[in-house]
Amino acid sequence: MTFDLQAMLDDLRALVEIESPSTDMAAVNRVMAVVEAWARELGADTHALPGGTRRFNFGVEEEGRPVLVLAHADTVWPHGTLDAMPFRVEEDRAYGPGTYDMKAGIVGLFHALRALEGQWPEGGVQVLLTPDEEIGSLGSRDAIEAAARQARAVLVVEPPVADLHALKVGRKGVGDFQLAFRGVASHAGNKPEEGASAITEAARAVLELEALARPEVGTTVSVGLIRGGSATNVIPAECELELDVRVSTLEEGERIDAAIRALRPRNPRVRLEVTGGLNRPPFERGPQTERLFAQARAIAEELGFEVGGEIVGGGSDGNFTAPLAPTLDGLGAPGDGAHAAHEHVRLDRWPDHVRLLTRLLREA
Repeated sequence: MTFDLQAMLDDLRALVEIESPSTDMAAVNRVMAVVEAWARELGADTHALPGGTRRFNFGVEEEGRPVLVLAHADTVWPHGTLDAMPFRVEEDRAYGPGTYDMKAGIVGLFHALRALEGQWPEGGVQVLLTPDEEIGSLGSRDAIEAAARQARAVLVVEPPVADLHALKVGRKGVGDFQLAFRGVASHAGNKPEEGASAITEAARAVLELEALARPEVGTTVSVGLIRGGSATNVIPAECELELDVRVSTLEEGERIDAAIRALRPRNPRVRLEVTGGLNRPPFERGPQTERLFAQARAIAEELGFEVGGEIVGGGSDGNFTAPLAPTLDGLGAPGDGAHAAHEHVRLDRWPDHVRLLTRLLREA
C-alpha cells in the first residue's frame, strides 16, 4: 500500500491556504466545502447538521454500526497568519498554520478512504467534520455523541503526540471557570472602611483554588487571568478570575466542580458568582480503548514501524466519545508545533500513519 506524497501535499496546501479561524464560520465553511467535494467524489451521502457539522456516510446502512471518524475544520489561527507563516516545504517538513492541527489529519483520512476503493467495511464509515473543536465544540457536541452511540469504534484524526508520534489512548477532562467578585467601592484614602475589596477576596480565592490541585493524580488548577479595580485610589468593587482545570477522572472533575462552587468570600459584603464548568469529560484509558490500541500497534508492526500510546493533557472531541464507544485518538499526521509558529508535519513519517489509518478503517 503506497501513497502519493506529492498529491497529499497538494491537498494539504489547498486546505491550509484557506484560513479558517473558529470565529469565522464562513471561512470554516470554505474548508468544509472542499472536503465535502472530496467526499462526494468517493460516493458519500453528505449531510449538513444543526450547529454547522458536516456528516459524510460511506456505505453506511440504516441499521449498521459504522466506524466513526472525527475531524475538525477550524484552527486557532486568525486571518492574516499566512502572511507571516506561509505554507512551505523544507526538507522533510511541511509548515503552515493548521498543518499539524489538523488539516493534514483530514487529508490523510481522505487518502486512506480513497485507498479503500469503495470497499467499505461492514457497517460503513461515517465521518463528522466539525467547525468548532478549538473553541469547545459547543455546537457540535450533540452530533458527536449521537453518532458515537451508534458506532462500533471511533477514530480521531487529531495529530499524534509531538516528537514521540504516539497515539493518544487517554486525555484529561478540561474545565473553564469564571469567578466574579462584587464588592463595594469607596475612597481609598478618606473612608476605606466603607468599601469591601473584591480584589482582596479574589486574591484569597486564588490560593484556595490552586490548593485544590492534585498533580499526583493528574488534577491541575491554574488561575490564568485576573481583572479588577478601576483606579489606585478606589477600593475595588469588582474583580474577575478565569481558571483552567484539567482532570484525569470524572470523580476528580466532580470534586473540583463542587469545591469551586462552595467557595465563599470572607467579607460578607462581597458577593461571588461562579460560571462555567467542565466542557470536556475525561477520556479515561479503559479496556475498550486498550483493545483498539493493541490492534493498531499490531498493524503498525506488520507495516514495519512502531507506535506507542500516551495519555495527554489537552482535550479533543474524543473526550465526548470515549465513554460511549471504543475510541482511539492521534491518528492524524505526525509533526509538532500545535498552536505555535513552528507548526509542521513530518513528511517522512506521514505515509506510514496513513497506511495505519487505512487498515484501521477496514478492520476496526
